[in-house]
Amino acid sequence: MKKFEWSDQPQQTAYPVAKAGYPFIFSAAFVTLVLALIGFKGLTFAGLLVTLFICFFFRDPDRVIPVDENGIVSPADGKVVVAEVVEQNDFIEGRSMKISIFMSVFNVHVNRIPFSGIVRDILYFPGKFFNANLDKASKDNEHNAIIVETEEKITYAVVQIAGLVARRIVCGLTKDMIVKRGQRFGLICFGSRLDVYLPENIKLNVSVGDTVKSGATILGFMK
Repeated sequence: MKKFEWSDQPQQTAYPVAKAGYPFIFSAAFVTLVLALIGFKGLTFAGLLVTLFICFFFRDPDRVIPVDENGIVSPADGKVVVAEVVEQNDFIEGRSMKISIFMSVFNVHVNRIPFSGIVRDILYFPGKFFNANLDKASKDNEHNAIIVETEEKITYAVVQIAGLVARRIVCGLTKDMIVKRGQRFGLICFGSRLDVYLPENIKLNVSVGDTVKSGATILGFMK
């Protein structure tokens, strides 16, 4: 029987919402309340729909993580748009396996750690806001890279990339922090992309077009 574990303690609520979403939710709810008090029924209904959608967008469901000491879990919900070996990148040395996951506004946007280790560096780059499903978004868009070293001294990178609508990247990690596979570490607001740069020789478990779930889908296996 396949085993699973909790990387974070389960939340004590029926509908967990990411804390970063509270300001958006409260702002939308306040505007909706004002519209209701003024008596604008149509706008009040529209405001209610927007508030509900924002609650939906910032949902933060608990996930059980598959137990496999070599398994690399997906850092995001979404669709795999790139899964290929690249000759070089800005985050780890040499050839690497690049896996890109595009998140639409309907996906859960909470990000999770792919593989346990220690955070060696966090690199933030301001940039543009191209559509995140375009490959040029990896280099040109605003992005935040987390460089992690495993116990076996293997280095990999997870890159949070802002999209066409996204205007805020949230990362709760600090340098030298010890992180666990499947642990929540941040999110990107309103449509975005995650790039993962892994050792070239990993055993790949996904392909372009696959739908993946953060913390639950195994992208590949370390060798």
